[in-house]
Amino acid sequence: MPGSRDLDPSSSPRALLGAELRHAREKAGLSQEELGQRLFVSGSFIGQLEAGTRRMQREYARLLDEVLGTEDFFQRNCAAAAKSKYPEHFAEAAEAEVQATEIREYAPLLIPGLLQTPAYARAVCRAYQPTAPEEKIEEFVAARIERARLLSDPTEPLLWAVLDEAALRRVAGGPEVMAEALRHIADLGRRGRTIVQVLPFDAGPHAAMEGSIKLMDFEDAPPLVYFEGVGTGRLEDDPAVIKHQRFTYQLLTASALSPKNSLAVIEAMAEDYAHEEHH
Repeated sequence: MPGSRDLDPSSSPRALLGAELRHAREKAGLSQEELGQRLFVSGSFIGQLEAGTRRMQREYARLLDEVLGTEDFFQRNCAAAAKSKYPEHFAEAAEAEVQATEIREYAPLLIPGLLQTPAYARAVCRAYQPTAPEEKIEEFVAARIERARLLSDPTEPLLWAVLDEAALRRVAGGPEVMAEALRHIADLGRRGRTIVQVLPFDAGPHAAMEGSIKLMDFEDAPPLVYFEGVGTGRLEDDPAVIKHQRFTYQLLTASALSPKNSLAVIEAMAEDYAHEEHH
């Protein structure tokens, strides 16, 4: 069952909704598993709603009001809890990151959002939205950099990133921007704030060639994995899926360079970009 730290009503509308759900469920004398059965979901899914690692969808809000006798409370408050500064397909994953104690991510095409600098994020967001007004781009950049504040805590969450060499070779914003971006990653690694590994081209075929992986673990809630495509994404909590993706990630780390050698490669590439900009 989620711990009390996940149920701070002052933190967000979603946390308040989770706290109210737990209160209503216990008042009805139902366990998470029993309530889940009535909604045709798992008990762990109910726990994630209460902990705030899952967003409450409108269809579940309606069923909860019916089962728990809360009139239209959850339906009325569902919309407020769903408001987010992030794109719809990514919002739930971004909100789960805040609750995570460990995040393991494989990035095949670009530097992960939690490791991006403002200049790099700006170049990427502009590529996503080539016709968007400048103020809209700055909103995207601000939201992305705000996510990275998770790393201002000296210990949590653990962030372990495997970066494909392609993500480091694809120039976003020019050599100067890339030099800054790679130095930022190397600095986080040197300070022990993150574990970073580079998956080089000469590693050949590998277990995650079909896409990215983001695994998230929580203190008192089941783990989640996030899959992302172009303009789409989804969270999965199926134990079999989690087990398979965890094994895939282990294979990736075995194929990648060691953290020590990875930092050396990243720093060398940063110098190459800086030299390119200078000339």
